[in-house]
Amino acid sequence: MLLVYTGSGKGKTSACVGQALRAHGQGLRVCFAQFMKRPDQAGEQKLLVTLLGQDFYAGGKGFFRKEETRAQHREAALEVLTWAEKTLPGADMLILDESLYALGSGLLEEAELRRILSLTRQAGAHLVLSGRGLPAWLGEEADLITEMQEVKHPCRKGQAALKGIEY
Repeated sequence: MLLVYTGSGKGKTSACVGQALRAHGQGLRVCFAQFMKRPDQAGEQKLLVTLLGQDFYAGGKGFFRKEETRAQHREAALEVLTWAEKTLPGADMLILDESLYALGSGLLEEAELRRILSLTRQAGAHLVLSGRGLPAWLGEEADLITEMQEVKHPCRKGQAALKGIEY
């Protein structure tokens, strides 16, 4: 099954973590990778390392904001893909958090994401993707899509990100 968590609102990563907890609790082997996010950056990473061990990988360089850093971000995205392909054999679920952000930023190519989708199907594993900017082709492929919609956010009033809430 292909599951997608997308939209402009908060909660996409949290939905991925919840899906990982549910699957792990049912005895499934879950492999969880994060594009964009640096190791030890977010609170959920501590829990995922404890829960999943070597089946968790945060391979990002932070969010892509400056064109002059494209090469480093692209290299990090390729490292996440390589990790995903290596861990896929024997996995029941592969979660690629912020993969749609990486795709939309041009750090991942459509063909690369299609390859991962094909490999998970061949392996009989579930694939979970998250991030803003769901492309139409991927929406057609998905079995389940949940869109997070921002209704109100304190950052619109200048509130800085809060530890334990935003990260």
